[in-house]
Order: sequence, then C-alpha cells, then structure tokens
Amino acid sequence: MRRVKLDRIDRRILRDLQADGRMTNVELARRAGISAPPCLRRVRALEDAGYIRGYHADINPEAMGFHVTVFAHVGLSSQAEADLKRFEALVNSWPEVRECNMLAGETDFLLKVVASDWDNYQKFLTAKLTAAPNVSHVKSSLAIRQSKFEPGVPIDVEVGPEVKDEEDEEEEV
Repeated sequence: MRRVKLDRIDRRILRDLQADGRMTNVELARRAGISAPPCLRRVRALEDAGYIRGYHADINPEAMGFHVTVFAHVGLSSQAEADLKRFEALVNSWPEVRECNMLAGETDFLLKVVASDWDNYQKFLTAKLTAAPNVSHVKSSLAIRQSKFEPGVPIDVEVGPEVKDEEDEEEEV
C-alpha cells in the first residue's frame, strides 16, 4: 500500500464496507466523496495491505439449527509453543469451534462452540475437547443470549491526518 497512514477517505471506505460488505463500488465511492475508479483502487490497495481480510455473510445460527453457543475455557497441561500450536491446529479441524483465542492468565484458550443442543455440545466436549492431547481442564459457559454483535473494530473517520494520492486528486476533478 502506498500510504503509510490511512486518510479520512480510507477510513470511511473501511467503515462502510465493515457495515455492509455487499455495498456496490458506486455507492461506496458516493459515500466516500470520490469517483468509482479511485475508490476501487483504494479498496484493492486496502485488501492488498491486509486491512480488509475478507467478505462474509452473517449466517443466523438458529436458522441453521445451532441453538446452543458455549464458551469453553480450556487449560492445557503444557504451554510450550509446540504444544500450543498442536492444540490450535487440532481446534482448526473442528467445524463446531467458530472462534479460538489464546489468553493470558488462568485460561489458556477461549473457544466459541456452536451445537444443535446441549447434548451435542456434551458429545463434542467428551469425544473431542477433553479427549484432546494436553487438555487438562475445560470450563463451559452456556450463552443465554447475545445482546450485541458488532464485528470488526470501531473506525473513526475523522481521526488522523488527511493524505491523498496524486492519482486520486486527478480522478476527482
């Protein structure tokens, strides 16, 4: 990416795409206050630079039959890097685990697990998770309801210096 710092237009593009990844480039450009060609170049540059990791549909778990979400606090008997990597690789092979975060403190990993019901979670817990090598303990916390789901990060459009590309200025005139 040519820019070292994101300008107001980049942050606006990121904020709008984070809110609606299906927005057309024409609408995105209109909201950012630039024409479509430089907007598309900026989006591609943001993708290439790793600011945009992908585009995803937000699927309703209950509509797909997943009525239970559990946060599993996992403790390992060894925190050697090789053991941590082996556990992460194993977790990545389990489709019912939707998120895996390594933590500092009492819990080594926090897993977000979905299941059709409590019995299926218990089957996963006993057949896969507690049976996994190096797992010393698991504490399960059943999610009652989700009151907020805001993917991504907060993006303040007005923060930071404004930097424009020369190409963008030519296109906007």
